[in-house]
Amino acid sequence: MTGHILRLPLIAALLGIALAAPVRAEEAYDPWPGLVQDIFNNRPMNDGSDVVGIEMPYRAEDAAIVPVTLRSKLSPGDARRIRAITLVIDRNPAPMAAKFELGPDANVTEISTRVRVNNYTAVHAVAELSDGQLYVSKTYVKASGGCSAPAGKNAEEARNRLGQMRYRQFAREDAPASRIREAQIMIGHPNNSGLQMDQITHLYIPAFFVNQLKLTQDDSLVLAMEGGISISEDPNLRFTYVSNGARRFRAEAKDTDGHVFRNEWDVEKPGT
Repeated sequence: MTGHILRLPLIAALLGIALAAPVRAEEAYDPWPGLVQDIFNNRPMNDGSDVVGIEMPYRAEDAAIVPVTLRSKLSPGDARRIRAITLVIDRNPAPMAAKFELGPDANVTEISTRVRVNNYTAVHAVAELSDGQLYVSKTYVKASGGCSAPAGKNAEEARNRLGQMRYRQFAREDAPASRIREAQIMIGHPNNSGLQMDQITHLYIPAFFVNQLKLTQDDSLVLAMEGGISISEDPNLRFTYVSNGARRFRAEAKDTDGHVFRNEWDVEKPGT
């Protein structure tokens, strides 16, 4: 009897090791090298700590709408410019959340949006500069279940708002002198991830999301986005740019079902 009692702690310890091993293996697995190959064709990655910043909460309050801000950190005297920024959420089912192309004359220095995060994960921002090189920065986010979280609006409400756009501008103290503007585009769209379940039928809702967005001042590109399932419901972009004096701001969005949504606004009278 005594022998059995002595063996119990040993058995418990071995069971603990067996159960913990898969968890440690999961934590140790780093998908980033494979993503560099799949998304960037194994191009060399340079340290981007002084090129592009990425800001996200370390622990997200809501995994379905995690705020993220991408910011240029190039010094004013740097002759290079950022051509594009790719946002990669390493452990999401479709890791490439979005690729942002920056207009050559728009001087976009900051982009904020909201994303879904499905697991505790590293998140990378990869900037492609005019020198042809890639520069990477990263952060870490604790969140889970964002890609499968139920939609915040019911299906009928989502259909009624499909493609509706709003454009807003925000006052900046330096705007009169520098022509810098801060603006926001909001698009009504469910942006279904394909991993959400209909709460009535218990069937998965097919993926249906905005995959292209182009913003221009008159016909000059400000910002273009190639989006994926990680962009949250009702896509929302807030960004800075330099005005070229255009009177009209235009937006064109497309989704995975082939819908095309267009709108334009008087720069001096933004709104619905």
